[in-house]
Amino acid sequence: MAMKSRAQRRKFAQLLVEGKIDPEVYERWNREAGKKRLPERVKRKKKKSKKRRVLKRRQRR
Repeated sequence: MAMKSRAQRRKFAQLLVEGKIDPEVYERWNREAGKKRLPERVKRKKKKSKKRRVLKRRQRR
């Protein structure tokens, strides 16, 4: 599981200091994230409502 945000990276670093996760696990996740600039926070994707999908199908016909 790669880290997706800077907030998540800080949280995992805190867990590492507290001894709740192994250093190997933290390093692996940190390596997967790479050097790319991460956003501060990531919001969940909104689900499309079923009603909209049905309406779009009808419009295509």
